[in-house]
Amino acid sequence: HCSSFPLSGHEGAGIVESVGEGVTSMKPGDKVIPLCVPQCGKCSFCLNPESNFCQKSQQDTRSLCKGKQIHHFLWVSTFAEYTVVPEYAVAKIDAAAPLDKVCLFSCGFSTGYGSAINQAKVKPGSTCAVFGLGGVGLSVIIGCKVAGASRIIAVDINKDKFAKAKQLGATDCINPQDFKKPIQEVLTEMTGQGVDYSFEAIGKAETMVAALASCNMSTGVCVMIGELDSGSEISINPTLLLTGRTWKGSVLGGWKMRECIPKLVSSYLEKKFNPDLLITHTLPFDKVNEGFELLRTGKSIRTVLLF
Repeated sequence: HCSSFPLSGHEGAGIVESVGEGVTSMKPGDKVIPLCVPQCGKCSFCLNPESNFCQKSQQDTRSLCKGKQIHHFLWVSTFAEYTVVPEYAVAKIDAAAPLDKVCLFSCGFSTGYGSAINQAKVKPGSTCAVFGLGGVGLSVIIGCKVAGASRIIAVDINKDKFAKAKQLGATDCINPQDFKKPIQEVLTEMTGQGVDYSFEAIGKAETMVAALASCNMSTGVCVMIGELDSGSEISINPTLLLTGRTWKGSVLGGWKMRECIPKLVSSYLEKKFNPDLLITHTLPFDKVNEGFELLRTGKSIRTVLLF
């Protein structure tokens, strides 16, 4: 199977090796995408059409090594050659889908693209700002473009990522280090009243506040996608929200994963969008450390590992 990162072993795609008793939705040989947020279809979250979380997300363990239980990483453990997951944490996909490309749908692409389409609900003709041009941020840009945004401003301190951002649909690229004033002030001046939609795909408190402050004070929507360090807190001026802004989070782009990922893969096969451009490197799994070094030095967007 294939795995991609930055985060160790939670994105991947593979082929079913065998199924347990009672499994009916897939069979050995099927191509599948493992899901780090499952969809049991029965809990209160799954039954709520506006939710994409699942109460089964509390992980169990289904693997043994020499008689000892091994805990999964985010359900899926895609850095393992074989993984054991419940039926509701796997999505069967089109047999024509290339696993070394659609592995990104397991998290990164779906999260960014869905944050624009589902969470923000970007409207045609709108203005957007995307903080962070990694795989998730660039996927947000794809979503904003597909939704018809007229201006997409990409924000990152690594100028090497600007060309890729423009290739995917960004109209402007700015580096906060090039300005003496806060980036939210720069964005407000660039757009007149602030952007209609802003997205934080980095995971830093200061950029989350900047993203919130950069959107329109009355009708702006800010989507928080990046993950802060455990235990972190954010301090904001409450007036930022009192004037009417909306600040919301996004888990996997709002998709009900088991039912939506196969549809996303089908749309990809129909060439409605092209996340292939997010893949900058492909390596055999025994060179995984080279992949981490590419990540640390900012030279990769997504590195796909092949088993």
